[in-house]
Parts: sequence; C-alpha cells; structure tokens
Amino acid sequence: MGKVVMYGSVSVDGFVADEDDQPGPLFDWLTSGDVPLDGSGALKVSQTSYDHTRPYWDSIGVTVTGRHVFDMTDGWDGTPPSGIDHVVVVTHRPAPEGWDPEAPFHFVAGVEAAVARAQELAGDRVVEVAAGDVGGQALAAGLVDEVRMDVVPVVLGSGKRYFGSVDAQHLLEDPDVVLQGNRVLHLRYRVSR
Repeated sequence: MGKVVMYGSVSVDGFVADEDDQPGPLFDWLTSGDVPLDGSGALKVSQTSYDHTRPYWDSIGVTVTGRHVFDMTDGWDGTPPSGIDHVVVVTHRPAPEGWDPEAPFHFVAGVEAAVARAQELAGDRVVEVAAGDVGGQALAAGLVDEVRMDVVPVVLGSGKRYFGSVDAQHLLEDPDVVLQGNRVLHLRYRVSR
C-alpha cells in the first residue's frame, strides 16, 4: 500500500487560500521559471522545482479532496487534475445531478472511509490528501504518513489554514527535504508515530 501524503502550496503564515477562497500568489511559483512542468506548457518552474515536483506528481495515484474544492473547480470537468487516475471526494452529499458515473471520481462520506477507498484505488502509488480541512482531519485521524508543503513568500494574514481546524499537537520529524525554487521553498516532513 502506498503512503498517504498531505500536500499543498501555503503562505508563510500557514494559509492555503484567503477568506474568499482565492489562492492569491500561492501558485505564482508554478509560472516563475522556464522548465515546463506538464504537457500544457502553462506551468513553468525552476529546474529545482521541476526535479522535486515532477517525480512526486508522477507517483500520485489518487487525490483526496473535500466537496468544497470539488464544487469550486466544477469537478475539474470530470477529468482529474495533473494526470491523476482518481479523485476521492469527502462529502455527505451525492454526486452532482447529471454527473457522469463513468468519471473517475468517488464520493465518500467521512475522511477515514475516503482514505481507505483511495488506498484501494492507488495500490502501491501515493494517496495525496489536499491540505486544508480534509488534510487536517486525515492528520488528526493518524492517516497521514508525510506532509509536503510548497511555502510561498507571502503573508495572507487570514483565510483557510493549511492544517484546517486541527486543534491538537502533532509532531513531525525534522524536514528531510528543504529545496529553494523560484518563489517557493519545498519542504517534506515525515509524521512522527
């Protein structure tokens, strides 16, 4: 079974979006270089960011996200982002009316059930859990093996927190990856057990 990784771009003060759910400059690092990160040509990063990010993205089998993000993105028009095979959506509501049942999206109630379903689908590949409320719930439930952050040099002041509403202490190991790219610092921590 693959590892479970909580991941997202984050401001220096710990936010993944502002109060209006807007990322502001949090994704600017994805267009701040000259090395294409994907086939679209829209994402271009530094060589350091490419060497760190591309292999990680290639290792992801399933992404777990919340219904709020799914709704904000219009379900990525039924195509999982960044070439990922499946998306598991944590929700207590059914799929949207008219949703294509053949689309590789799975609607599951509760974060524990969602991660379990994602692990079934991913096999030995990585299960990525989006930072924010769902990621914080997975961390609090002891389901996260690793925390990855792309720390962007901006202070948002308020908004949606990287770890959601986690209200207990969780220890991480010392970072085993600390890499500086253009407009981003890539960090990786293993979760202490």
